[in-house]
Amino acid sequence: MDKRLNREEARKRIAELRQQILYHEKKYYVDNDPQISDYEFDRLMAELQSLEEAFPEFITPDSPSQRIGEKPVEGFRTIEHRWPMLSIENCYDIGGLKEFDERVRKLLPEEKIEYVAELKIDGVSMSVKYREGRYQQAVTRGDGFRGDEVTAQVKTIRSLPLTVDPAGDIEVRGEVYLPYDSFKQINEQREKTGEPLFANPRNAAAGSIRLLDPKEVARRHLDIFLYYIFINGEERPSQWENLQELKRLGFKINPHFRLCQNIEEVIGYYQEWAKKRDSLDYDVDGVVVKVNSTRQRQLLGSTAKSPRWAIAFKFPARQATTKIKDIVIQVGRTGALTPVALLEPVQISGTTISRCTLHNEEELKRKDIRIGDYVLLERSGDVIPHIVSVMKERRTGQEKPLAWPKKCPVCHSALYKEKDKAISHCLNPSCPARIRESIIHFASRRAMNIEGLGEALVDQLLASRLVKEIPDLYHLKYENLVQLERMGPKSARNLLDHIEESKSRELWRLIFALGIRLIGEKMAQVIARRYKDLDRLAAAQEEDLMQIDSIGPEVAKGIVFFFAQPENKKLLKELKEAGLKFKETEKATGARPFEGLTFVLTGTLSSMTRDKAKEKIEELGGDVASSVSRKTDYLIVGKEPGSKFEKARELGVRTLNEEEFLSLLAQS
Repeated sequence: MDKRLNREEARKRIAELRQQILYHEKKYYVDNDPQISDYEFDRLMAELQSLEEAFPEFITPDSPSQRIGEKPVEGFRTIEHRWPMLSIENCYDIGGLKEFDERVRKLLPEEKIEYVAELKIDGVSMSVKYREGRYQQAVTRGDGFRGDEVTAQVKTIRSLPLTVDPAGDIEVRGEVYLPYDSFKQINEQREKTGEPLFANPRNAAAGSIRLLDPKEVARRHLDIFLYYIFINGEERPSQWENLQELKRLGFKINPHFRLCQNIEEVIGYYQEWAKKRDSLDYDVDGVVVKVNSTRQRQLLGSTAKSPRWAIAFKFPARQATTKIKDIVIQVGRTGALTPVALLEPVQISGTTISRCTLHNEEELKRKDIRIGDYVLLERSGDVIPHIVSVMKERRTGQEKPLAWPKKCPVCHSALYKEKDKAISHCLNPSCPARIRESIIHFASRRAMNIEGLGEALVDQLLASRLVKEIPDLYHLKYENLVQLERMGPKSARNLLDHIEESKSRELWRLIFALGIRLIGEKMAQVIARRYKDLDRLAAAQEEDLMQIDSIGPEVAKGIVFFFAQPENKKLLKELKEAGLKFKETEKATGARPFEGLTFVLTGTLSSMTRDKAKEKIEELGGDVASSVSRKTDYLIVGKEPGSKFEKARELGVRTLNEEEFLSLLAQS
């Protein structure tokens, strides 16, 4: 709050804030079309509450600060809650959490305080009632005192039991949510039918639960976590016992709750899950901290809006609103043109985002993204930031659509775009943008693994004209290299040694290094095992390639097209003349004991690098995946394992420490 505001200025600002908040509540809760991020909305509400506290004469019953949530949506019967479903106060830093702890201790002097910390599921709050042990009714939180009856819709959630024992009157409360996989499927289907996409899983869950046809709801695959239970109107003596009772009766609870003896343990839990939340298959936006004792909670009581015994400690925002300053076109190593938005820098999940890919021309048109637009930006974990939606209502008329180029923006050659494809390509193999990215890819660790040949050195080699294309790497001279800035005699000699070593790399690495469209390293390994000779592969026809299980028509067509181009024939000829190995050395075949097994690695191994471990597993026929799933056979656990270890334990995946892994390799 600005303390310089006088009474009249405060009155006007309060009226303005109420109007903004009511508008954004409707856009978010009713229309499922948010125009600002959660963080911005919370700031508006906090400012309103601050001003109303300073000028209480302006508080009115219809102020957004005086109600808990959204109004019931038309089309559903309104049901009054037996006990209010109050909203929980938010905090965004450790200071706010400690203030909460101090308030609790002040109200309960000389009492031992325990907390239960639970993940804050980002979904739709729900009350579910059972009469004589049978499912009876489901009601949304609504405005906290009454909500929408969605009994038929919630009944479609398969994890929710239809009967429970004991056969008394039971009410459970929890959060309906949408797993990431279901969210992606819904948006993919909506995209196909031309419907607007949901901004996030919570919006999709809210939209799904409000569908009038339960059959349509069932197709959305909603799920629910429960966290409160009342049996014949009574709670258990503690939140910990509430959760245990829910579990005993067959309700689905989130398994990641923790009993904390003090606020420091709560902080540790928060910090742990702030790092691990991306290992989950559903969205969490913070940690809910609750006083454990039911007796103490009753003593603490509630305000008109929130319980005094709970607080939500929010994670850093995944979404933010920002403005597109410009849109530029990048040309990649395959010649693909990619539009990139240059943004007003914004913080998301602790990272400053100033650029965002817009994927292709079709995506740009479909979302109607323009220079000058305000957009809702999202970044989940290590996922590349993407634009969720354009805030078209904030347009001023000054925004400009990007004029898609008719020629390559780097070399000005003609562009090529396949029929029914979204991506335009520059076909000039000598395009400077393609050359740079092609060399970087060729020399990368998972391709030809030329140590020391990073982006900065590639730029130097291109700028000095020592390298104009990939084969030139194999003709570099010591006397020329030592003339480069920051390239001493030892570095020059080491680089030449590493380039020489790369000539004898495995065939799959060379196939991958060539940058054939749609050929990743795993596909390159499959192809190398089948053909064992690059010249044989270059002469293969589409029907021959499609005999390999993992190769379909599009991949086969891409391989044949690549080797048919005159510039690529020239490239292979020059690489062969430079002495690169074109044939796979026959190895003793024997058994492949890891055939059909999937491994995942986590933590640091002391006896070898992760890449070396991956190589050994693949040599024995195994597959190495990047994440743990129910299809994982073994998780190899090194020092300081990450969230994969926790996920493996949840799913019952077998884990091997380094000693056990080495023993397994020795036996094989």
